[in-house]
Amino acid sequence: MTTIQSVELRGITKRFPGVLANDNISFDVRAGEIHALLGENGAGKSTLMKILYGLYKPDAGEILINGQPIRIKSPTDALRQGIGMVHQHFQLVPPFTVAENVALGLASSREPLTDLDVVSQRLRELSEQYGLRVDPNALVWQLAVGQQQRVEILKALYRDAALLILDEPTAVLVPQEVDELFVTLRKLTDTGHSLIFISHKLHEVMAISDRVTVLRDGRVAGTVATQDTTQKDLARMMVGRDVVTVWDKPECPSEMAVLRVEKLSALNDKGLPAVKNLSLSVCANEILGVAGVSGNGQRELAETIVGLRRATSGSVKVLNNEMTNHAPAAMIAAGVAFIPEERMTMGVIRDFTVQENAILETHADPGLADGVLLNFGKIQKHATRLVREYDVKTPTLDTPVKSLSGGNIQKLIMARELTRQPKLLIAAQPTRGVDIGASEYIHKRLIQERGRGTAILLISEDLDEVLALADRIAVMYEGEIVGIVEPNTPVDELGLMMAGATKGKSEK
Repeated sequence: MTTIQSVELRGITKRFPGVLANDNISFDVRAGEIHALLGENGAGKSTLMKILYGLYKPDAGEILINGQPIRIKSPTDALRQGIGMVHQHFQLVPPFTVAENVALGLASSREPLTDLDVVSQRLRELSEQYGLRVDPNALVWQLAVGQQQRVEILKALYRDAALLILDEPTAVLVPQEVDELFVTLRKLTDTGHSLIFISHKLHEVMAISDRVTVLRDGRVAGTVATQDTTQKDLARMMVGRDVVTVWDKPECPSEMAVLRVEKLSALNDKGLPAVKNLSLSVCANEILGVAGVSGNGQRELAETIVGLRRATSGSVKVLNNEMTNHAPAAMIAAGVAFIPEERMTMGVIRDFTVQENAILETHADPGLADGVLLNFGKIQKHATRLVREYDVKTPTLDTPVKSLSGGNIQKLIMARELTRQPKLLIAAQPTRGVDIGASEYIHKRLIQERGRGTAILLISEDLDEVLALADRIAVMYEGEIVGIVEPNTPVDELGLMMAGATKGKSEK
């Protein structure tokens, strides 16, 4: 392994047109250390790490390894220096085996033949050393998400990386897989590896890191020893104020089922079963959280309920009205609102302006149109009110929505959906990819909507989010509800259910 005692970024500055992404940032990581990097969206974390990994060139500043200035012009340069990166979205070829994925891009001693036997043997040695159990001959597409992540880590270790940059490494893992990952990370540091741990989950940062650096608005807000700080302090450093993470919810007084799904089944885009004989109900004044690892039918469930995907069997009822396979327009008319998980492809039209996206579903309403003609004066007033009430940060109403940050796009979608005062809200991954400040705002709005009497189906892969907001939790695994439990259920038990190992109480 390449010996790295320290890596230091000194005075890093990076500008893009109209944006100062990194403003004189200094950051360092030491051998055997896990240094967490925190910050809201747009704080400069990704830019800084892309500079370290050779994807961007800094406008000013320098990188030092073991006290010596170096130049990193590409990821290949970074790997030569002993710096590897495990991306949040895995860079693997699904039809290839584990060994073939690791061998990609590497020279073979037997050109044009491959060294797959040599690669496989070395992978077995690394797997044994660091507890990264994976079969070198397994096809990647057949591996669970946690196993695919191990492959990404093994790829970096195989290339002799002494410093690993981990970008949101726990985003798609169940609690037990997170625990296993943390054991692996500690084994890595015990052998002298350095780790940069990027995450938005404060409790994980507190559990695994030795030091934390917080970025805000492209600058370093502070660097602290983890043992000398708290989650509350870190959140305050990130957004410049106290952040609410625990919500007081009044008791749910209603037993009226606004949504009733009975024995619902649907196919995925490949024509395979994705939702299987699934039943659940959501009452007014209630948030039912759907927890599960990505790819277990959550997306198909949401799309089937709102009419974007055809049910093959079963029924969807809204306020006792049969709505199975009704068009989205009919669902909107019935009082159903939808926050999709793919906001840029399903939530907004990226090239439309903020104002245009604000009226996508309501442009024909009498308040916005005079007969068949749009009333642009009323539309402008309507959009101005939404932007103001939902704190959507945009230069103008005529700004293309693709220019906004993820959090502001999500707030615009929420403003458009909730202004209709829906009876039922389907919120799929409402805070995916948004920073802690925007997440807090979205959570606050969901709680307010619950208090107004709306039934909310919250589908989220963020277990912390589900635990914080839900009145009941339905755990989904391989297209089925394996149990519906109370939010005080131990996290370990939820994790086992999410992995399909145990079942909980069934919906009646």
